[in-house]
Amino acid sequence: MEKVLVLILFGSWGIAAAQRPAPRPAADQNFSDCRSGLSGCNISALDPSENKLVSEASHKRNMDHCLDGLTLCDPTRLTATEAASVQAARYRRNLEKCLVGAAACDPFLLTPKDAQYVHTAAAQRNYEKCLNGSATCDPLKLTAQQNQAVQAAALSLNLDRCKEGSPNCDPLRLTPSEAAATQTAALQRNRDRCLNLLATCDPLLLTESDAKVMRTSFQRRNLANCLEGLPNCQPLELSEADLKSAGDAFNKRNVEACKRGLPACDPARLTGPEIALVGAAFQQRHNLLKPKPKP
Repeated sequence: MEKVLVLILFGSWGIAAAQRPAPRPAADQNFSDCRSGLSGCNISALDPSENKLVSEASHKRNMDHCLDGLTLCDPTRLTATEAASVQAARYRRNLEKCLVGAAACDPFLLTPKDAQYVHTAAAQRNYEKCLNGSATCDPLKLTAQQNQAVQAAALSLNLDRCKEGSPNCDPLRLTPSEAAATQTAALQRNRDRCLNLLATCDPLLLTESDAKVMRTSFQRRNLANCLEGLPNCQPLELSEADLKSAGDAFNKRNVEACKRGLPACDPARLTGPEIALVGAAFQQRHNLLKPKPKP
């Protein structure tokens, strides 16, 4: 009975082992490497059917390289039909380069019809460059109608530059009305600079009303600077009332500086009650720094 059980178990193990997938042989990996064109391929280890498949894969890779215009392409391996397809792809790539004006364009490969398309595209690019005032514009390639449009665009661009105060403005190309508009824009820019108290302001160009507005703006800003104790405060420009306000603000800052023991404190400006406050603040700081007695 035990022998029968052993035989049954051994037979079951043998059937299970037979049903397990066999480990992948090294030949399969070599075939995969060869088909992918990898350097680890051993051609001599391929059987005839594998050799054929590897050859077909190599031929397809070469065809793809040729269609993409890569240097890996070997045109001598192409059939007549494949060579025609590759030639058509090459022509399309060259035409696309020519249409955008790429330096790699070969115009001698174009048909007369496509050469005309390329010429029209180049003329349109040149026209757009001229309209935008590009230095690469070739005015000799413009038609009479395009030249008029470019001249009008150049005058409009020059007017915009003059209104913006650009150094590229050519005032000699302005009409009297345009010159007046440019002068108005310049006065407005100067007014804005003056109201912002910028160093580039020219007060002599301000109107009487603008000069008053500027003066008010300056006094308001100067008072704010003096109230905050900023170094650009100009006390001589303050009115009597503003000077008193600035003095009161200084006294408050001075009391706080003295209470905190700061070097900006001016003890000569303290009143009797303020000196008492400063003394109390000093004593409080002293008590906080004094070491506490051990229990």
